[in-house]
Amino acid sequence: MAGLKALGGTSDILPDEAAAWQALEEKARRVLRRYGYQEIRTPLIEEAAVFTRSLGEAAEIVTKQMYLFEDRGGRSVALRPEGTASVVRAFIEHGLDRTASVSRFYYAGPMFRAERPQAGRRRQFHQLGVEVFGSASPYQDVEVLCLLRRLLEGWGLSGWALKVNSLGCREDRRRMVDQVRRQMSPHRAKLCHDCQERLEKNPLRILDCKEKGCIQLSQAVDLLESVCPTCREHFEQVTRTLQALQVPFQRDAHLVRGLEYYTRTAFEVIHSGLGAHNALGGGGRYDDLVEQMGGAAVPATGFAVGLERVLLALESEQGKPPAARPWDAFVATVSPAQIGEALALAESLRQEEVRVFANVEDRPLRRQLEQASKWMPDGFVFILGEEEVAKGIVTVRNLSTGKQEQVRHSELARWIKGR
Repeated sequence: MAGLKALGGTSDILPDEAAAWQALEEKARRVLRRYGYQEIRTPLIEEAAVFTRSLGEAAEIVTKQMYLFEDRGGRSVALRPEGTASVVRAFIEHGLDRTASVSRFYYAGPMFRAERPQAGRRRQFHQLGVEVFGSASPYQDVEVLCLLRRLLEGWGLSGWALKVNSLGCREDRRRMVDQVRRQMSPHRAKLCHDCQERLEKNPLRILDCKEKGCIQLSQAVDLLESVCPTCREHFEQVTRTLQALQVPFQRDAHLVRGLEYYTRTAFEVIHSGLGAHNALGGGGRYDDLVEQMGGAAVPATGFAVGLERVLLALESEQGKPPAARPWDAFVATVSPAQIGEALALAESLRQEEVRVFANVEDRPLRRQLEQASKWMPDGFVFILGEEEVAKGIVTVRNLSTGKQEQVRHSELARWIKGR
């Protein structure tokens, strides 16, 4: 029988890699707390209507990528392909759409799409996202973009670029669809197979195609031509304020995003180290979505960033991060008689927030020192023998220098924290 393996497009995150993920998430949480965002956690599985109603039944995520199936109760359910729809569903279900206050949420977790696996694009992938409900102000869009910049800087990324565009209001979107269909129809035969299909079902997605021929044909399209004066002023206020706050950006007339619920401001952040599929993430305003999903008329905006892609971008700039050292110290014993003392010492140090590995096996001291050197070559070993136990001391060996000294139990936590 063949050995069991992870499904294609999914992967295990082993301890050495998990340390980089934890650092990424903790840096993000520090930034998000400064902006007043609170964490929300939604289920991985939802009624399929949560996504078909929000994304649109013609959206490619729904028609080609969503994991859709019938559960044992006969309900149509889906693994969440993105986070915004689930957060909006929770926002409405718990009555938060009936309050007058601005609500700020963030989430981090796995999403699922049945795509062809490639670098930075998996069938199970992870996103960090933010959603703001209750403000229609263009200044709210700007603050969200400032937050995005602070996240990227906090992660240590420099090779990124921010692209912005306006998708206007619902009426503007209808005009945009007609505009793209009118300009692209004469060139239908030159479009790729997918874009020929999009021309009928979802013409705006042609502008997001990565095929060279489709890119060249779409260069003549400027969506701002179809934007009404009110939405145009909203967008101009966004760009003026970004310039005033010195947030670098580029106006991209072809930026449409892959989801149909966006209105007015849309944006995407790309990175030069990611190759052809260079998006780190993106988002925009979705003022109609809460009402569309059965709630009150609440304006909203937000974004999501792919964490796998952030890690790839960091690696392209800084190289692969070194493996994190899981312990500060290793407690070794001269003989099995000191194992109980070793555990007691380790527990006292852990209470002082020192990361400690304690030997609990009957092994020669030499083998223990070899293991400690392999795990943490620049760390410390606390050696306990009969003499040390009798005197209430520990022999400390510096693994990087080989030097030894003796330290009293009561002073050991302060001693190692000082180093």
